Amino acid sequence: MRPHRRALSAALACVLVLPAVVVASPALAETFAGTYAPVAEQVADGIWVVRGADAEIRFDNGGAIANSVFIATDSGTVLVDPGPSLAYGKALATLARQVTGKPVVRVYLTHLHPDHGLGAAAFAPAIVHALPATRHDIERDGAGFSDAFYRMLADWMVGTGVVVPQGDVIEGAAEIGGRRLQLFAMAGHSHGDLVILDERTGTLIAGDLVFHDRAPSTPHADIAGWLAALDRLDALPKRIVVPGHGPVDTGGTSIAQTRGWLAWLRASLRQAVVEGKDMNEAGAMPIPAQFAAMKVARYELQRSVSHFYPALEAEVFPEIGR
Repeated sequence: MRPHRRALSAALACVLVLPAVVVASPALAETFAGTYAPVAEQVADGIWVVRGADAEIRFDNGGAIANSVFIATDSGTVLVDPGPSLAYGKALATLARQVTGKPVVRVYLTHLHPDHGLGAAAFAPAIVHALPATRHDIERDGAGFSDAFYRMLADWMVGTGVVVPQGDVIEGAAEIGGRRLQLFAMAGHSHGDLVILDERTGTLIAGDLVFHDRAPSTPHADIAGWLAALDRLDALPKRIVVPGHGPVDTGGTSIAQTRGWLAWLRASLRQAVVEGKDMNEAGAMPIPAQFAAMKVARYELQRSVSHFYPALEAEVFPEIGR
């Protein structure tokens, strides 16, 4: 049985008054969550980005690896992707008021993944909006995601519950407090990928359809659909691209970089299956020089092997008689 947090705190207090030789014992050491300290960087008129860590989800980063965005409007702040936990969502709410002068009045979730959305626990469900496909996926998978995050992140997650978005997003224009946004319903990284274009500044908030200098993650990916979505993004009028992970793109390279990785991944994994490589061998394949400097490239390649390899093997080498 997992001990109650209060019991753990009491036990820790007892340890601190024991002789130094006992306090230093590694067997009694335990790591607790720290404090989130998000920082907002203004990237355009009335738009700030809070960068996530360019890493995999780890205890030391509290799961705060996804980018979040503040959009200032006359009615209040629009927050895109409130992060991984109640504590992080609360930290973003405080930071948003500090930088925009107004509270958060609407929260958009770009897709179902918990590093982007469990922070919605800090807000009233009525102001949380997402595509219907995302709402459906959260209803189906949210409890499992929450359980996994509690296991990985422990007390970073205290009080975090699953919030099902109450506002359904439809594709088209949305005006909030004098700010006009174009909302796009796409798919590929997940079953429902919301993209937001701020008309005033040409800022494209792409969610996890775009990664920049960080290898894409693929747990719910349909690569063909994802590539088609990237074609749509390419055609949109934009000055700045805010990816789901990685630095803001002002040079117009992130969409092509994401497309290049996905095309290489799809072709390379299929070739590995044809050559009879097992999953360990596929995960160890060389990464092309153009992608080698991308953050967590090896980690995401190995994850993608686990996501795609069984289906590829069944496709390339179907069972005899079926």
